[in-house]
Amino acid sequence: MASDPTSALLLLPPPPSASFDQFKAAYEPILVAVCSKLAQQLDGANRTAILDIALSLPGLLSPSCQPQTRAFASLQSFLESIYRLIGIVCVELGLELDGPGGITARVILLDFDSVQTAAVTTGHPRDGPIVDLQTLAQSERPWERVYYPDNQVGRNLAAAFSSFQSQTKDPNAGSMHAIPDAPNWSFPDSLLALDDAKEFNAHYSVAVGGTFDHFHIGHKLLVTATALVLQPAEEAEPGRERKITVGVTGEGLLAKKKYAEFLESWDERCETTGAFLLAIMDFRPPDASAPRIERANGPGPDGKYIRMHVRPDLIFQMVQITDPFGPTITDEGISALVVSKETRAGGAAVNEERARKGWEGLEVFEVDVLHTGEVPTDDVENFASKISSTDIRRRRMEMAMATR
Repeated sequence: MASDPTSALLLLPPPPSASFDQFKAAYEPILVAVCSKLAQQLDGANRTAILDIALSLPGLLSPSCQPQTRAFASLQSFLESIYRLIGIVCVELGLELDGPGGITARVILLDFDSVQTAAVTTGHPRDGPIVDLQTLAQSERPWERVYYPDNQVGRNLAAAFSSFQSQTKDPNAGSMHAIPDAPNWSFPDSLLALDDAKEFNAHYSVAVGGTFDHFHIGHKLLVTATALVLQPAEEAEPGRERKITVGVTGEGLLAKKKYAEFLESWDERCETTGAFLLAIMDFRPPDASAPRIERANGPGPDGKYIRMHVRPDLIFQMVQITDPFGPTITDEGISALVVSKETRAGGAAVNEERARKGWEGLEVFEVDVLHTGEVPTDDVENFASKISSTDIRRRRMEMAMATR
């Protein structure tokens, strides 16, 4: 397995609570240390360091948390917290986020019960974005280094990870590195708030939509939350297809965007989105067969798409959208839609259109918007620019003008 010197994994034990203040107090020093080390490794090179972050939470795969959509509100809140904190840290350190010369972070959720018991939950790798420790450790991803906080719970997590990793006998497996002076904390047996107020359905076809230009941490939060809604393979009906459909705005609708000349092409935006989905969901060893890619460029609704056949039962599909609804009103099989809280009206509009067609309405899941809370006042504008495709395009324009 080839090793990339700018690819690392950070193992995070569970936070002390769901409170962002305590979350930040526990994790910020650790993230600052790891991001600083990655920046040193880049040494000004025009490439991007990849940081995979495994955020541990107790009980993620326990029967009490099934179906996992019962914990959706709580899980997406944790994801929002960690991505917000990543943005804060990159502002503090003056690091580019998701661009050349900087760091791109990807968050997955790790079941902490499998850490404590070293239990083998399945005989084969689980799909993300929730994984067990064995799946993560034996994925053979090209991490040169695996970081963990040098406190008691961090050392326990690292030891369990190493015990599974050693079973692959990969001589190039990432070396373990403790982050010194990490704060100590304890955590409760459960951090998840479960919704028992309604019945949750199994969703085999889930949709999300957006422009996804210059893919950033806000997009990562939205797409990861969408993956959380999809029925996990372990709980799925045998042989039944599971599909994530991403509606990606067509270029015809983007002509009036600011700095439109620096918009990525539709194909680039689809490829980045698809690659991110693979990174957070597909943990098979690298010798497993690569996804089969199917492309179409036909007319009419859903005529242009890129379809990734990851496995016989798992498909990622990026579809061009040319109106506010996209495939949600052309594909009756879609049963759930993920929206950000600022676009919740779009979910209601979709269900009105489906009702006119006599179709079942979609179950709509809302995701928090990354916000500037707990960002130092002087850095609010810098943080906001890291989660704005418009500001990213503006910076690309300024860079291009500076090199002329």
